[in-house]
Amino acid sequence: MLCCYIFSSSGVFDTLSTARQWLQSSSSRAELTRAAETMRRTGPASRRKARTPVRRPPVPSPPLSGSKPGKSPVSPRKKRFRPGTRALMEIRKYQKSTDLLIRKAPFARLVREVCQSFSMKGYRWQVYALMALQEAAEAFLVLLFSDANLCAIHAKRVTLFPRDIQLARRLRGVDNL
Repeated sequence: MLCCYIFSSSGVFDTLSTARQWLQSSSSRAELTRAAETMRRTGPASRRKARTPVRRPPVPSPPLSGSKPGKSPVSPRKKRFRPGTRALMEIRKYQKSTDLLIRKAPFARLVREVCQSFSMKGYRWQVYALMALQEAAEAFLVLLFSDANLCAIHAKRVTLFPRDIQLARRLRGVDNL
């Protein structure tokens, strides 16, 4: 006796009569045509799904006025950046800007304190003198840190160590400061 197996998406038929019954039902015909179209579209060797997944609609947020007192509304999550991305964003931001990086009042207090340590007399400072001194100090520090960064890169590191700053100062000839 010749045995023939017919394969379908819903199972294996061992006789031709059961396969005929399955084909005559309307839902199985639609399933068969969908399977045939998928085979025609993707080929027999492809194992992809027949249909693309359908997106779920977003979950509606609960109303804030009538919310329960025990539960607080869910706040949206802050975007998390990969390590180092935020630092690069800050570098680009500060390279674009021309404003001072150190706050004016703390810098003025520091200048007055250093000035007082050299002299017992309390000196008064003009605003423009403090601004000029702060500009010069920040320019000095930025160049010192860029030289120290080059020293760290030369040592095949990306982390800045105190010894990099000491080497940069020594190479510049700024030992006595």
